Amino acid sequence: MSPASGSSKDKSNSGIARVLGSATAGISELAVFHPVDTTAKRLMSNHTKVTNLSQLNSVVFRNYANEPVSRKLFSLFPGLGYAAGYKILQRIYKYGGQPFVNDILGTRYGADFENAFGKKTGKALLSATSGSLIGIGEIILLPLDVLKIKRQTNPEAFKGRGFLKIIQDEGFGLYRGWGWTAARNAPGSFALFGGNAFAKEYIFGLTDYGNATWTQNFVASIFGASASLIVSAPLDVVKTRIQNRNFENPESGFTILKNMAKNEGFGAFFKGLTPKILTTGPKLVFSFALAQTLIPWFDNLVPK
Repeated sequence: MSPASGSSKDKSNSGIARVLGSATAGISELAVFHPVDTTAKRLMSNHTKVTNLSQLNSVVFRNYANEPVSRKLFSLFPGLGYAAGYKILQRIYKYGGQPFVNDILGTRYGADFENAFGKKTGKALLSATSGSLIGIGEIILLPLDVLKIKRQTNPEAFKGRGFLKIIQDEGFGLYRGWGWTAARNAPGSFALFGGNAFAKEYIFGLTDYGNATWTQNFVASIFGASASLIVSAPLDVVKTRIQNRNFENPESGFTILKNMAKNEGFGAFFKGLTPKILTTGPKLVFSFALAQTLIPWFDNLVPK
């Protein structure tokens, strides 16, 4: 079953295929797009207006702004170990886990969704709802996300400490901002899986999402990813600023929210959205489409 699975009428793929397909997508995404993610996070963490290329160079490359191009590019790979752990687990959990939730919801409430919204819309909304629930549960991986973002945007926060030492020192402090993360993930994942499912239903007329071709998965993923990034953008900025603070000097989401509105204006809530759509968008489209294509492919390889 593809990550944007539909009702129980869709073919159900094996758990092994879901894990393998999602993990491969995560590894591929990380290899290609980690520098892009670092750039987007640094732009979102920046509190000043960027009006020229010189300022952009300083914000993105920081201490390496005046270094040769090769060193500049290398500086965009901080926290790769944390990023690998987080991204692969996240993709397995999200892309591989959503079909499990969708299967359960489809069995129990599929008829209710169809009766309330119609067959096509009900099936797409079921996929979106299961995606939203998976998005909320994603906060279990928050510590890895926090450490990845700090490595990308505020490496001084580590002060020479390794992973285990930070876990020991900070404990549940690594879950700081979990509420804002859940609030961002719920509509974002709803839009991701919902937009993807609506495209498959109404553009391609698919009755089984798992039968989508690579092209169909790619186009549907563009709809889902674009909707997800736009919907989650304001809370994503708040989440990123919570997570990039020093461990000993945290700041609440409401304080960040108030200061952003007061000092930076409404536009601050969409900082980094354009580069995120242009950069993180393709990353999400790439991995989402790849996972949806690989899961059925792996399922055909796994002995029944």
